Amino acid sequence: MKIENLGKRIAMSLFGVIICAISVGIFKIAALGVDPFQSFMAGLDSLVPIKFGTLYVITNAVLLLFALIFDRHYIGIATFINLFLLGYITQFTYDYLLTVIVDPSMPVRVICLVTGVVIICFGSAFYMTADLGVSTYDAIALIICNTWKKGRFQYVRIISDLICVILGVALFLAAGGAVSSIPTIAGAGTIITAFFMGPLIEFFNVHIARPVLNSSKIRKE
Repeated sequence: MKIENLGKRIAMSLFGVIICAISVGIFKIAALGVDPFQSFMAGLDSLVPIKFGTLYVITNAVLLLFALIFDRHYIGIATFINLFLLGYITQFTYDYLLTVIVDPSMPVRVICLVTGVVIICFGSAFYMTADLGVSTYDAIALIICNTWKKGRFQYVRIISDLICVILGVALFLAAGGAVSSIPTIAGAGTIITAFFMGPLIEFFNVHIARPVLNSSKIRKE
């Protein structure tokens, strides 16, 4: 773990997780699909009768155990920030937005989707630039490709994302969800987040997150 600018890195990790959590709440309001892991979580949430925040912690604790057993190199401070905060902040955001955006029309849902994509990319840029560990879900693909040498990351990640979406849909249907409602958890938003977030994250990395991290170096010089 890097210790240079540790305080700033922790703050950036915390900020990034909070922003990402808010974006997931916005995605849920849009109901046009969420990112692949959240598709799985949405399906699980529809089946398991406990609060989403608590369910998120339990699920990620299981994934954390996997990472700790096979390669704890990817686990850091940011991993635990994500584990304990993201689910609860997402639930709070979603519950609040339900009181503000009641029965949204399709144009409003599309605006929410676009807003969610921009916000999650912005938050991810801070979270990734801080470099204090990855989420437990991200760690799985990294362990498979880097520790087990079972393929290239981009392909392993696509496969793991597809598995998450399939499991999420299966769990959603098992919980009694209607086939016509599947796009609310695995739809346009899922495709966008799975394949098209990279360039926008990199834009925020280059123009905002990295300059913020390096600003203290510039002042010292």
